[in-house]
Amino acid sequence: MMDSKRDRDQDADVERVTAVLLKSRAGEFDLESILFLKLRGLGIHDLGCIGECVNLERLDLSGNNITNLASLTSLRLLSVLNLSANRISSLEPLRNCESLQNLNVAGNILSSIENLHCLQPLRKLENIRLKDNTYNYTNPVCRNSSYRAIVLEIFPNLRVLDGERVVGRGSDLYQLCKDIDDTIKAGLYKNGQLTEHPNCKPWVEDNYWDIKRSNNAIIDEAYKQFNDVLHECKLLNNRATHVISQTERSMSMKKQPKQYAI
Repeated sequence: MMDSKRDRDQDADVERVTAVLLKSRAGEFDLESILFLKLRGLGIHDLGCIGECVNLERLDLSGNNITNLASLTSLRLLSVLNLSANRISSLEPLRNCESLQNLNVAGNILSSIENLHCLQPLRKLENIRLKDNTYNYTNPVCRNSSYRAIVLEIFPNLRVLDGERVVGRGSDLYQLCKDIDDTIKAGLYKNGQLTEHPNCKPWVEDNYWDIKRSNNAIIDEAYKQFNDVLHECKLLNNRATHVISQTERSMSMKKQPKQYAI
């Protein structure tokens, strides 16, 4: 019991990544045997010896205090990398991660489109996230009105940008859902104020969306991504409920016969 408590206390605030930390988190005796790592929210600011995990394929470093990615240059087999909610201003070291397919850097301090040019040599890169509306994560570069068009021009092989499919099968559906969502958002406000509908009832019961967690690291990561999608669905469900109620009330008023004063 005391050992497990000590491990939790150490993990609560980790400044530098060490071999001991990596082996304990992955359950491996050798750094080269580690294929998957989740080091989320540990207060890390120095990636230390993480570059020795040369066979690493999936890495989650979200919610830390990382500013320098130099230790990741040797991870040539890395395919999925989550760096969201850190303090990163340069992605230059990632140009050597030639197997990278999925990159999440939402919630950092990337200031301009130039910060992204170093990723152009990554031919397998097909999914980039620079902002995440679910957690209100973004980057200064996203304020550029032409940001989306420029990113798609820089990365012609990109299939998904900020969680939305941009090319290939399903892209039309994504655009349709986005248009519907924008329409719903517009209908929620009247004179700049959120319209209240106290009599609205939810479509599903409380805790309907809750799912059980798992101790398996890979399954746990899948649950996390699935929960993100469910959260977005819940938001859309709430907006739709308001708009439907508003529309029904408007239609009922139109059906009422007009009364004329005599």
